[in-house]
Amino acid sequence: MPRRVLTGRVTSDKMDKTITVLVDRRVMHPLYKKFIRKSKKYAAHDESNICKTGDTVRIIECPPISKRKTWTLIERNGAIIGGVEAEAVAIVESHPAPPAPAPTDAQLG
Repeated sequence: MPRRVLTGRVTSDKMDKTITVLVDRRVMHPLYKKFIRKSKKYAAHDESNICKTGDTVRIIECPPISKRKTWTLIERNGAIIGGVEAEAVAIVESHPAPPAPAPTDAQLG
């Protein structure tokens, strides 16, 4: 089974070698057919502590590193991270990043 690749925004970098990534997605309500925003936070492994809060990152599934951490950082702000294994780089290149969502009125002002 292929490993999942998610794109999200770093919300916390306070832990050593760990970042918290907020992944937003849109799902259609089954009855009302309205799109709803859902989000989930993932703990991801950042070996070199290079990510800062607000960065856009891509993470990939990996074997468990700790109790909550089963994701590894592979790309930060569009640049592939140097210490990532070759298989993960091949997966990233075969899955193009989705377009960034347009900012809403609340974010602009």
